[in-house]
Amino acid sequence: MKMITCIAPINMAVIKYWGKRDEELILPINDSISASLSTDVMCAKTTIVTSALLKENKFWLNGQEQSFDSPRLTNCLRAIKKRADEKLPHLHWNISICSENNFPTAAGLASSAAGYACLVYALAQLYNIEGEISNIARQGSGSACRSIYGGWVRWHKGNSPVGEDSLAKQIVPADHWPEMRLLVLVVNDTKKKYSSAKGMAITTLTSSLIKYRANEIVPRRIEAMEQAILNKNFQSFAELTMKDSNSMHACCLDSFPPIAYMNEVSHSIIQLVHLYNDYKKELTVAYTVDAGPNTCIYLLESEVEDFLSIVNFVFPNNVDDNEYYRGLKLPSIRPLDESIVKDLNLSANKEGLLKYIIYTKVGEGPRVLDDSKEHLLQDDGLPKHF
Repeated sequence: MKMITCIAPINMAVIKYWGKRDEELILPINDSISASLSTDVMCAKTTIVTSALLKENKFWLNGQEQSFDSPRLTNCLRAIKKRADEKLPHLHWNISICSENNFPTAAGLASSAAGYACLVYALAQLYNIEGEISNIARQGSGSACRSIYGGWVRWHKGNSPVGEDSLAKQIVPADHWPEMRLLVLVVNDTKKKYSSAKGMAITTLTSSLIKYRANEIVPRRIEAMEQAILNKNFQSFAELTMKDSNSMHACCLDSFPPIAYMNEVSHSIIQLVHLYNDYKKELTVAYTVDAGPNTCIYLLESEVEDFLSIVNFVFPNNVDDNEYYRGLKLPSIRPLDESIVKDLNLSANKEGLLKYIIYTKVGEGPRVLDDSKEHLLQDDGLPKHF
């Protein structure tokens, strides 16, 4: 019997992956760039057990047993085993997999990216695979390839029709831009109407804007974003991040039928960001929204206290602070200065439009957890809390 437990980060894209040129191989129509976020705050955890005594393959996700016949799961497992040493005694044993996310699933917070990155990384440890595995994680969930690395990561779309060059590479590690922080404003943590996969398929087939975005807009932005990150140029970074988020959602709305991932609260947050930046006379915060209504705010640590005071005024909450503020320890949470309220003509919304706020930072990639107490499975292959 062998058992391994790993964790992997979610990643939040600043240049978006949206659209596939090959659905089965999950090959994108454009490059993308993201930051892998701290696993101390949000992560997927996966335990895999393999044993000669297991009678069948099993898979549990967030406490619910799933079908083991998922094509994406099967593709990842097959690709890993293909690279393993045939002499490994456990290579042909059955396996049990148990995976959990400590954040909402299918709510536009990159849960599948963290989940498949964690699965593939754990399988690689189990079967002693070394070298590049991001192109295998990609076969589970496209953006999972970026979560194989920590820090700032670029997914190269590649040109090969079979996808061997469609893989992720780290631009810089997590400690390159230590002042960078993120506020995830959770508007809705329930499952979204259109999955990312379905939304991409509709957009790729029906949007008249998507090809122009992929062929003309993104290639220029990708190179500019790499330079902004390398130079720690927040002004350029912020502008590119917000414009690219807008571009992706414009393509979604240009689809037929139109796909609207954002809601009124999402749009209110975006307006607030622009209002705040105008007040500061420079770009000090940047929004980006994935396939869901939840809005991620990139900002430097020095800006967190001021911007959060404005968010708290405009979006008052009725939840205990210990439940509402999650993640890293926040700086002091202070009331908003009345002069700012007057200058910006701010008004408070009704309570409860934001479910909670996650405060986090750029972090490392996947890792193995050595403490046996972290395992999600028992020796018999069943979940501990079955």
